[in-house]
Amino acid sequence: MAMKKIIAICQSGGEFETNDDGSLSYNGGDAYALDLDNQMKLSDFKKELADTFHSSVDGMLIKYFLPGNKKTLISISKDKDFKRMINFFGDSDQVDVFVMIDEGVARNMSNMPVSRSSRTTMSEAVVLADVPIDAMNFDDPIDIDLPIEATPTDAFAYLEGEEHRRAATQWENTITGVDQIFSSFAEFREALRKYSIAHGFAYKYKKNDSHRVTAKCRSEGCPWRIYASRSPTTQVVCIKTMKPTHTCEGASVKAGYQSTRGLVRSIIKEKLKVSPNYKPKDIASYIKREYGIQLNYTQAWRAKEMAREQLQGSYKEAYTQLPYFCERIMETNPGSIATFATKEDSSFHRLFISFHASISGFQQGCRPLLFLDSNQLYSKYQGTLLAATAADGDDGVFPVAFAVVDSETDENWHWFLLELKSAVSTSRPITFVADFEKGLRESLREIFHNCQHGYCLRYLAEKLDNDLTGQFSHEARRLMVQDFYAAAYAYKLESFEHCTENMKSISPEAYDWVIRSEPECWANAFFGGARYNHITSNFGELFYSWVTEANELPITQMVDVLRGKMMELIYTRRVESSKWGTRLTPSMEEKLQNEISKSRSLQVLLSHDNTFEVRGEDVDL
Repeated sequence: MAMKKIIAICQSGGEFETNDDGSLSYNGGDAYALDLDNQMKLSDFKKELADTFHSSVDGMLIKYFLPGNKKTLISISKDKDFKRMINFFGDSDQVDVFVMIDEGVARNMSNMPVSRSSRTTMSEAVVLADVPIDAMNFDDPIDIDLPIEATPTDAFAYLEGEEHRRAATQWENTITGVDQIFSSFAEFREALRKYSIAHGFAYKYKKNDSHRVTAKCRSEGCPWRIYASRSPTTQVVCIKTMKPTHTCEGASVKAGYQSTRGLVRSIIKEKLKVSPNYKPKDIASYIKREYGIQLNYTQAWRAKEMAREQLQGSYKEAYTQLPYFCERIMETNPGSIATFATKEDSSFHRLFISFHASISGFQQGCRPLLFLDSNQLYSKYQGTLLAATAADGDDGVFPVAFAVVDSETDENWHWFLLELKSAVSTSRPITFVADFEKGLRESLREIFHNCQHGYCLRYLAEKLDNDLTGQFSHEARRLMVQDFYAAAYAYKLESFEHCTENMKSISPEAYDWVIRSEPECWANAFFGGARYNHITSNFGELFYSWVTEANELPITQMVDVLRGKMMELIYTRRVESSKWGTRLTPSMEEKLQNEISKSRSLQVLLSHDNTFEVRGEDVDL
């Protein structure tokens, strides 16, 4: 049965602004209503959007908010994401959809979000001087200067290559005058931006919304002004009035030096809103290509960090907010655990978070199996994220707890496990899959008395390969690592010994290494815990991918992004599981049916009373 249609309010050309409570609001741009149903494909939806906004599907980014959450934008990149959004809003009449263009992909498109508030747009085209810059000093401005004698035309003479000079000349006529028509306000704003660069002046918006745009020269007393509005019949944008004469000789030239730092920062801010992980080298390439401004890597990196701080707030201030942040988590999410500790000098030490939904979900819906691993953070102050993830009933990743610490040490792991025990206290003995180093062996035995510690086979295999490097060829090492994995998976002692003997035939030293590595902690033939065939600690890769996406954010925002991702994951799985029709979860049902199929070739013989003998040719019984 098809779902009823819902209305998508599709918006583009505006700008997200952060409210006092951390929620996002969208201002400006254009909005259109489109019908959606669960039969529509993402490609068809994109085509409709492209037709509606007179744009291209290339580089199109589609985002939306989950019901009740205005802090985290959810991206739609494939049909599954699109269907999921429709399912989320199946009981609603409408959904707000935000359409943006990634200019790194669609270089000829220009749908850069524009604020409806009045602001100055810097449009000077100049060349960056190569000056030494302290990459870690965020307080100094980024100055990109030309001498006072340079005119707007002279500025383009500094651009490298005929291509850029030709582009500058072409921009002189992107605005021709009254009655000029544009397909959208985004196209008009882009034309105005390039026109101002080519003519060497700065402007600011007096009116800037989805119905009209008025801009004037930034220089006080200069009469240059332009006004454009949307035609009520054709919906195209048309220039209604324009005063083309300047009396200021270029507002920015009169100032003595042309500074493009405002331009660069505003450009990067808009790019970061769409692509938070925009790389400095890509920023430098884009600004040189589109604006003719030369940035080296360090300057692009500093400009990105300054723009990011304006968008997201100060890294340093985020750390000072942690005590209040932890209090709010426990107040608004009862049953959650959020603890924060500093060093003796009051600098940051560590932060532990476990949400109530994660705690109850692990205790009620997951097997007593936890994976411990870490992930390096690359924000301004760096650090390491420690995490415990579980496997849900369908073998999906289920985040249980995580911590941000100043560094990965035995002491920090010990502290993390103490906090974890207070969060997931259970009478069931827990099996851990984790590295055999980092002090985890001793800490797990001390804190979780009845636990089983399964060594992560990936780390063991890497250590084995490293220890053999230089002694054996790549092929010989590959064969021994292959036998090592086979030995780990073997359930019978004979099979384990067969694999290790194969290793011994190549290298007695490798065989001795295996015997000394405590097989009782990693080989199925000896291990006493229940790993459910999970033998590596990187099971939680999905969670770590979220961390990678958000680890450049200030610490409080990174935690909030992870919270939003976890909320979406739990909500999605609740919706999907409500449609299951089997007693077991889909993945387990599939495994059961596969085993039933295999069992049909087995012979079952009655041995004595209730004792049976099972015979098979290829099954390790």
